[in-house]
Amino acid sequence: MEENKKRFLDELFDFLRIPSVSADSKFSDDVFKAADFVVEKLKAAGADKCQRFETKGYPIVYAEKMIDPSLPTILVYGHYDVQPPDPYELWDSPPFEPVIKNEKIYARGACDDKGQMYMHVKSFETMMQSGSLACNVKFMFEGEEEVGSDNLDIFVKEYKEMLQADVVLISDTSIHSVETPSITVGLRGMSYLEVEVTGPNRDLHSGVYGGAVANPINVLCDMIASMKDEQGRITIPGFYDRVEELTAAERAKINEIPFDKAAYKADLDIDELEGEEGFTTVERTGIRPTLDVNGIWGGYTGEGAKTVLPSKAYAKISMRLVPNQISEEITQLFTDHFKAIAPKSVKVNVTPHHGGTPAVISTDSLAYKAASNAFEEGWGKVPVPTRDGGSIPIVSLFQQELGLDSMLLGFGLDSDAIHSPNESYGVFNYYKGIETIILFYKHFAKLMK
Repeated sequence: MEENKKRFLDELFDFLRIPSVSADSKFSDDVFKAADFVVEKLKAAGADKCQRFETKGYPIVYAEKMIDPSLPTILVYGHYDVQPPDPYELWDSPPFEPVIKNEKIYARGACDDKGQMYMHVKSFETMMQSGSLACNVKFMFEGEEEVGSDNLDIFVKEYKEMLQADVVLISDTSIHSVETPSITVGLRGMSYLEVEVTGPNRDLHSGVYGGAVANPINVLCDMIASMKDEQGRITIPGFYDRVEELTAAERAKINEIPFDKAAYKADLDIDELEGEEGFTTVERTGIRPTLDVNGIWGGYTGEGAKTVLPSKAYAKISMRLVPNQISEEITQLFTDHFKAIAPKSVKVNVTPHHGGTPAVISTDSLAYKAASNAFEEGWGKVPVPTRDGGSIPIVSLFQQELGLDSMLLGFGLDSDAIHSPNESYGVFNYYKGIETIILFYKHFAKLMK
């Protein structure tokens, strides 16, 4: 791989320059362009059957290399779409013009998930060039992960036979640190909604009507604030009914991961942490459910002053879910509660966007052992199992429809600012990830004999 390092980085930069934002239709052509880029790079790397499968949304790219039916088969999943880069003004460099600073690649998608996804293309190419490919491999890369993967389940159900494998390999998660490598064994689920609160039938003069008519923004803020109590617990009736409660021993194991509270606060430039009482920060972000406002708006937000009492107020709200919670059920519980707490002075509407099921991955599987061996050989350290606060809904889809467990072999860092301005990915992590993936193939093939 050494002689190809510069080219591997240059190709990633070309990939990152494509603004494949799936959530914003103005970038639609670029999302398709990114799919074509992936097809061509898979072909160049030596894959067969490289093609775009069209969906009602953005394409799913598929390719494979079946070298021997007696060998194990790895199904690689990733996504080529990225989050919106907004707000642009908070970026230190343009989001789709990648740069390297402090040994990190800065660009939208650098870590989530283009940088990590592309490691698999380059590790495959390296194994093909060296004749060391030890497993059959299938690639499935989608362009709608950041907007809920609505068409992926349709594709998976329709092409079950084509997608048969022994394990799904995904790099869309993080390690604890370069010094303490880790493997994600738990993911939270998701319920994502948009709410609308309507007061008067038009915007009003706040002097003429203020104090006599309910302000939807004020009402919305009160409603949202009521959804958590002083202990940081969510007040929606039934919300915790299915929450998995871990034993003291299980919680102690989770808290073995090194955690520096002072460094954590310093990195975020905050003076104090908060969350559900009775749980550590590691537990709050890994094994406990959450409710957060992701965006809120209404009224006049332009330059200068406009004394308006708005007709409407909006918010986007996400809830991260833990094992045993059901996304559709939580969405309904939220909807019922939100409508129940609305005062008669307003009308409310709740629009579900997308959801996902939580997942827990066994540390006893051959895939986990292969990943652990790969880290131990490549990094000189045994990785620790961790539960990630993020969501990858397709992990449960693969379990349900294909009967396959996923191996979450991610190499990002929490400090990479995914979904935020100045997203980054370490150059070291990019190259080391390629090497570790190659080692995973080697160890998985050995263990599956």
